[in-house]
Amino acid sequence: MISVINHIRFVLLFTGLLLAGLVQASPDIKHWKTDDGARVYFVEAMELPMIDISVIFDAGSARDGELAGLSTFTAALLTEGAAGLDSNEIARRFSDVGARFSAGSDKDMTTISLRSLVGDEYLKPALELFNKLIVHPDFPDDDMERKRKAMLTGLQYEEQSPGSIVEREFYKKLYGSHPYAIPGSGTTETVKNISRDNINGFYKNYYVAKNAVIAITGAVTERQAKKISEAVIKGLPAGQKADVLPAVALPEAAVVENIRHPSTQTHVRIGYPGVKRGDDDYFALYVGNHILGGGGLVSRLNDEIREKRGLSYSIYSYFFPLREAGAFTIGLQTKNDQADEAIDVVRTVLQDYIDNGPVIEELALAKRNITGGFPVNISSNSKIAGYISMIGFYDLPLDYLDNFNNNINAVTIEQIKDAFKRRLDPTRMVTVTVGDQVSPEK
Repeated sequence: MISVINHIRFVLLFTGLLLAGLVQASPDIKHWKTDDGARVYFVEAMELPMIDISVIFDAGSARDGELAGLSTFTAALLTEGAAGLDSNEIARRFSDVGARFSAGSDKDMTTISLRSLVGDEYLKPALELFNKLIVHPDFPDDDMERKRKAMLTGLQYEEQSPGSIVEREFYKKLYGSHPYAIPGSGTTETVKNISRDNINGFYKNYYVAKNAVIAITGAVTERQAKKISEAVIKGLPAGQKADVLPAVALPEAAVVENIRHPSTQTHVRIGYPGVKRGDDDYFALYVGNHILGGGGLVSRLNDEIREKRGLSYSIYSYFFPLREAGAFTIGLQTKNDQADEAIDVVRTVLQDYIDNGPVIEELALAKRNITGGFPVNISSNSKIAGYISMIGFYDLPLDYLDNFNNNINAVTIEQIKDAFKRRLDPTRMVTVTVGDQVSPEK
């Protein structure tokens, strides 16, 4: 065990130096399908003797149906027991070979990941155990009840946290009956009602090869990667790809909800359905939002809200593209007695930006910031694995990373103005506040 730790330390010791010498070119992505229909995306990266593997299923909270929290519950149980091994034995075996395993879900997907050294003495047992967890989960009753208690405890905390309350209500109001309104952590009622049969049913429906994307990045050849991609899901039924999600409906009118909560600050969310992955407007909206509120301290919203008026310590905005239209969100916290003023200023800034767009200097700075940071975003195996997971899951072009900076630099002021005007309507936005002093609806 000590030799494994020392080996990992030796590898990580030189990580910074090696990454500094990586070429600036985007990674070369290879693509194929396994025999059972899983789509595989692979990037060879020989700089470090490690490998990152992710298996991504179209099995996020949007698939929960009437049992909110089902996808999260299922993913959480994957490490608790498989092929007769309990959680302690699973943890010990991964630790013995210096491997790391994780599983989690969001609105669109469940991701199961493995990081391992590539030497046969490390990778072979890690892959065998990884396969057991994916293909032969036991979903033990005792561990299921323990996880249920943990989820219920988390929900109790969320019910007391203004940040959690505003986030949950914002998505509820924004998406209505659409599956994206389903809270990933569930509700107290649904989590109590999830049964082992529910979890087994969810697993059997969605954890199948044709509903999976495999992303591999590391110090292996394409030939080796093809063998690995078959090995990690060996034994999974082919199954079928999940049904297409319904399109997101736009709000017919403005929605304002003020929730009284005993907190010293009011939490604010303002938003609208935005774009989905692969949308033609994505780059114009991405660059435009960097100027509006995505650029941290260098943004319109920060300048007006924080710098000029001191209404909030921080304010942000972002587009969160998903399989269908993800949320455009503006978020901030402010003193209870300043909430009205802060919201008014946000609305004024947003309307002005939609009407007039950015100026040349803002656009140039945004492009430099985004393209200048891009090499850092693809500077490690895990970061590359994250990108190719996204490319594979959302069926983006294989040259997405090659063309990223060119697409950013090609954005014009007119494109930003046009995209914002067509995709956002300030008169129909959803506004949710949680704080100790609520305001009348406007």
